[in-house]
Amino acid sequence: MPEMKAALQQVDGTFRIRPLPVPQPGPDEVLIRVRAAGICGSDLHEYGSKVVAETLPAGHELAGEIVETGVGVEASRVGERVAIDGVQASACGRCWFCVRGQTLHCQDKSASGGGGFAEHVVRGARGCCPLPDTLSWEEGALVEPTAVSVHGMRRGRLERGETVAVLGAGNIGLTAVAAARAMGAGKVYVTARHTHQAEMARRLGADEVVAPDGDALREALLEGTDGRGADVTVETVGGESEATITQAMAVTRSLGRVVVLGVFTRPLTLDWKQPLLHQQEVLFAGGYDTAGGQSDYQRTIDFIASGRAPVRQMVTHRFPLAETGNAFETASDKGTGSIKVQVIP
Repeated sequence: MPEMKAALQQVDGTFRIRPLPVPQPGPDEVLIRVRAAGICGSDLHEYGSKVVAETLPAGHELAGEIVETGVGVEASRVGERVAIDGVQASACGRCWFCVRGQTLHCQDKSASGGGGFAEHVVRGARGCCPLPDTLSWEEGALVEPTAVSVHGMRRGRLERGETVAVLGAGNIGLTAVAAARAMGAGKVYVTARHTHQAEMARRLGADEVVAPDGDALREALLEGTDGRGADVTVETVGGESEATITQAMAVTRSLGRVVVLGVFTRPLTLDWKQPLLHQQEVLFAGGYDTAGGQSDYQRTIDFIASGRAPVRQMVTHRFPLAETGNAFETASDKGTGSIKVQVIP
C-alpha cells in the first residue's frame, strides 16, 4: 500500500513526521493532494495539550488537487483545484437539516479520516469547491476561515452601509473585517491588542482600530454614529471571560445585532437587562452553510477571486510539512508578528 508523510503531534507538543497509508476514497469521495493547510485558532487551543499522541493528522483549512475519485464521482474531476468545505464534505445530504442547506447541523455526519497536515486527505466530493485558476493555493486555504466570517455577517443580516464593530483581530476577527467590507459595510471599527494585527485590520478595510480595553471602542462608535452605536457587532475573542460579550452589547445600538463567533471555554454569567431593554439580538454563528441556493463557501471564493476580500496578505509565514512544529511555535507566539501561518506539504 502506498504511503504518505503526515505531521503528528506528540504528548510533549512536538510534531513527528510519520509514514501513514495513503487513504483510499470510498463511494462519493475523492483523494486530494494537499497544497496548503492553515493553522487555525482551534488547532492552537489543543497545541501542547494532547493526552495521547495523534494517530491521524489535524488541519481543516485546506486547499489541494483532486488526484483520484471514488465510485459515484466523475473521473473528470481528477486534476481539479479545490478548497475543501469540511461541513459539506461530511454531511449526509439527506436529513432534515441537510435538505434545507443547514449542513452544519447534519444528523448523520461521516467521520473524518485525518486532516491537512499531511500529503493527502480523503473528503466527500460534495464539499470540494472548485477554485478559479486565478486563486493561489494560499488563498484556497484561506476560504475556510473567511467563510466562517461570511456566515457570521449573513447571520447578523448585515445591510449595505451599516456600521460594524469587530471585537478582536485574530484570524477570525481579521476575516470578519474582510467579510464586512465585501458585504457592503459602511464603516468598520476593530479592537486589536497587537500592533501587527491592527495594521492588518487597516489593510483589510477597517476604518478605525482601537485598543480592546477601556471605553475607546464605545466612544469611537458613539462619535461616528451620532450616539447610536454599531448596527452589527461581531465578537471573535471567546475564552474564559464574559468581558467581550458584555462589551459587545454595550457598543451595539438599540435593536442592533450581536453576532458571537468566539468560542467560550467555560460557562458565563451575563447581565441580560441591557439587551432586554434595548431589544438587541444575540446570534450565535459557527461554521458555514447554504442560503438562497448558494453556500457561504462559494460566496467566499467569489469575494476572494473578485478582490473584494483581499485576505491573501494575511499569510505571514509558510513552512514545509517537515517543519510543522516550527509552524505551530510561530503561530502561537504573537511576538513573531504571525497572523496566518500555513503548512505547505
